[in-house]
Amino acid sequence: MIGHPAFSVEPWAIRETWLDLELLAQTESVFALSNGHIGLRGNLDEGEPYGLPGTYLGGFWESRPLPYAESGYGDPESGQAIVNVTNGKILRLLVDDTPLDVRYGTLDNHERVLDLRDGVLRRTAEWTSPSHRSVRVSSTRIVSFAQRAIAAIAYEVEPIDGSMRVVVQSELIANEELPRGGGDAHGDPRSGATAASSLVSELHEGNGTAASMIHRTADSGLRVAAAMLHEVDGPKDTVVSLETFEDKARLVVAATLEEGAKLRIVKYVAYGWSAVRSTPALNDQVAAALSEAKTTGWDGLLAAQRDFLDSFWDRADVEVEGDPELQQATRFGLFHVLQAGARAEQRAIAAKGLTGPGYDGHTFWDTEAFVLPVLNYTLPQAAADSLRWRHSTLDQARNRARQLRLEGAAFPWRTIAGEECSGYWPAGTGAFHINADIAAAVVRYQQTVKDDAFEQEVGVELLVETARLWHSLGHRDTAGGFRIDGVTGPDEYSAVADNNVYTNLMAQQNLRAAISAVAAHPSVATALGVDEEETALWRDAAAAMVIPFDERRGVHSQAERFTDHEIWDFAATNTDQYPLLLHFPYFDLYRKQVVKQADLVLAMFTRGDAFTAEQKLANFDYYEPLTVRDSSLSASTQAIIAAEVGYPELAYAYYREAALMDLDDLEHNVRDGLHIASLAGAFTAAVAGFGGMRDYDGELSFRPKLPQALTRLAFHVHVRAIKLKVEIAPGSATYSVEGEAPAQLTHYDKQFEVSPEQPVTMKIPDWVRREPPKQPPGREPQHQ
Repeated sequence: MIGHPAFSVEPWAIRETWLDLELLAQTESVFALSNGHIGLRGNLDEGEPYGLPGTYLGGFWESRPLPYAESGYGDPESGQAIVNVTNGKILRLLVDDTPLDVRYGTLDNHERVLDLRDGVLRRTAEWTSPSHRSVRVSSTRIVSFAQRAIAAIAYEVEPIDGSMRVVVQSELIANEELPRGGGDAHGDPRSGATAASSLVSELHEGNGTAASMIHRTADSGLRVAAAMLHEVDGPKDTVVSLETFEDKARLVVAATLEEGAKLRIVKYVAYGWSAVRSTPALNDQVAAALSEAKTTGWDGLLAAQRDFLDSFWDRADVEVEGDPELQQATRFGLFHVLQAGARAEQRAIAAKGLTGPGYDGHTFWDTEAFVLPVLNYTLPQAAADSLRWRHSTLDQARNRARQLRLEGAAFPWRTIAGEECSGYWPAGTGAFHINADIAAAVVRYQQTVKDDAFEQEVGVELLVETARLWHSLGHRDTAGGFRIDGVTGPDEYSAVADNNVYTNLMAQQNLRAAISAVAAHPSVATALGVDEEETALWRDAAAAMVIPFDERRGVHSQAERFTDHEIWDFAATNTDQYPLLLHFPYFDLYRKQVVKQADLVLAMFTRGDAFTAEQKLANFDYYEPLTVRDSSLSASTQAIIAAEVGYPELAYAYYREAALMDLDDLEHNVRDGLHIASLAGAFTAAVAGFGGMRDYDGELSFRPKLPQALTRLAFHVHVRAIKLKVEIAPGSATYSVEGEAPAQLTHYDKQFEVSPEQPVTMKIPDWVRREPPKQPPGREPQHQ
C-alpha cells in the first residue's frame, strides 16, 4: 500500500478501495481530471461532502489586491488568482426522498479508480439510506483530450432491494460555497486565495435537456460560458424537467425503478472563456462544442480518449521493474503532467496544473525548468504552445523591464496572464533566472524538434529580449569580470546574492544562444534591431561571466561568499520546524548556509558541461548536508546528480521521493493541488538520473546504471523525429530507434550509431560506489 492506506498498488491505475472523509481534499487532487483547458477536481458526484470543490479553466483569473505595510517603487499593485468557475460535475441523487450523502446511512461499498490508460475516473458505490433502502451507483467521468472544450459524465442508478423512486438533479452551479479561507484553510502561504462569489451573471437559458450560463469576473472582466446537455435512458414513465437561474441551472430526472432496472444519464458539459468575445459568441461556442460531443457520443469520446493515451504512452512510458510502487507513481506523474499541458494551447501551465487553487493558480519557473523538458521529449507541441504563451506576454515583460530600468524583457516570477504577481520582491523580482530558464526551454525545444517556423516567430525574439536583459542587469568589475549582483537563484533561502552560479551559467548560455539565433536568422535580427555591436557585447559578457569558486574548500560557492556564511544550526532545529519558511524569519535564513532546494546542484545538471567530474562530486558532497528540501522541486534534481557522482541508492531514494510526492502527501499540502513539477521530475530522475541522458548542444549521450532495487528500467524519448527507446539491465543497455534515419548517440564517451533495423546493446561499467554524504538531521530522503 502507498500513501493513503486505501490506495492499492497497480501498474496502470490509482484505486481507492474505501472512502476516508478525513482525506477527501487530498484525494480530490489525486483524482482530478484535466486536459490543460478544463480542470475538474475529483469531487464526489453528489457535490457533498467535499474537501475543496474546484472547477478551473486554464488562464482564467480574477484580480485581487496586494496589500503592503510599506509599498515601494516597482511593487505590483494587484495580483491574479485562479477562479473556481461554474461547476458542472454535480449529479445529486434522492432515493425515496432521501439524498444520497455518504455521511448518513451506511456506505456499504465505495471504490474510485483513476485509469491511466483510458484517461477516466470511475466510481462505484453501494449505499443504504437511513430508511434502509439500498442503491448501487456507478459513474465514469472524462475530460476529453480530443475535444478540448468537453467534459462528460455517465451516471447510473440501480436499486438493490426492490422497487424505489429516484430523482437525479444534474446541475450547473456558479459561485458555489467554498471552505472558509478558500485553499488557505491551514494558514499556509503556499495555499491559494481563491475568492468565492466572484462571478457576475450575464445570461442563463435552457431548453429540453440543455442549459447554458455565462458569467464574467467583476474586476478582470473575463467571460466564462458553461453549458450542459443530457441523454437520459430510463423507464418509460421517466419525467424530465429543466429550470435555470442566474447562478444555477438544474435538470431534474424522476423515475420509479423496478428491481433489475437502471436509470442512466450521460451529461456533456462544455466550457469556454474569453477576454474579448461577446456573450452571444461565447454562448454559440459552447453550444457548438456540445453538438459535436453529442454527435461523437459517449462511446466515441471514450474511444478517442483511449486512442490519444495509447499514442502518448507509446511515446512516453517509463517501465520500472523491481519496485511496483515506483512504477505506479512514475506513470501517475506522467499522466498528470500530460493533463496539465496537453491542451493548454498557449495558456500558462500552473504549478498545480488545474488540480487545485494552490499558489493561486500561478505559473512559475517550474514550468520551463521541470515540466517542459518532459513535454519536450514526449509531447513537443505542448512545449511549443507553452513557449508561445510566454511570447504572447512579451509586451508585459518589456514593460516590467522598463519599470526596473532594464533593457529587454523581465518575465514575471509568478503570474497567470503575464503581469508580475509577487508582492515579495527578494524572491520575486530578484529571481531573474526565470528569464534564462525560458531561454533554455527555447533552445531545448529547437534542438529537439528543429522547428524553423517556431524559431523565427517565437524563439529568436525570446532569446534576444532575454539576452538584452542580462547585458543590462550585469556589469564589468575592475578585473574585467561580468557580474550579476543582487539576485535570487533557485534557492529561495539565499536571496539578493551576488553572482549566483546557477543564474550566471544560465545567463551565459542565454547570451550564447541569442548570438547563434540571430546569426541563423539575420532578417529576424534586423527586424529586432540587433546589430554586430550588440552581439559582440553579448559575446564578451558571456566570456567574462563570473563563476564563484571557493579555492580553500575546493567547491563552487553557490553565490559569492556563500561558503563564508555561518552554517545553520541544524542540530537545534526540530523536525516539526520544517519547512523553515513557516517557522523562521527570512532574514535569518538569508544570512546562513542552509539551502531550501537544489541550486548549485541544479546548475550541475542544466549546465553540466561547465563542471568537471571532480567538481561535481566535491560540490554534491558539500551541499548535500546543507539542503533541507523545503521545496518539492529538490528531490528529482538531487536524484540526478547523486546518480551521476556515484551514489545510486541515495539517487533511488530521491527518485522515489519525487515520484511519491503527492501519493504520499510528503509536503502535507496536496489538498491544494498536486506538485506538477515534482511529478515531472520523477520522469527526469529516471531518464537523466539512472538513464544518464544528457542533451548538451544537440548531442545526446547516456551513462546508464541501475540501483540494486531495480532489475530493469526502460524509457522512450522523441528527439529530432526519432523515437528512441533505452532499456537498462544491471549489466547492459540496449538502444533502439523508430524512424527513417539512424541516431548518433554516445554511451559512456563512446560514440555509436543505431539504425531502425538493428538495436545496439552496450556494456555498462560497474558503479564506483562511495559512502554518500549525510543530510541535515531529520531531512533524509523520505523513502530511503
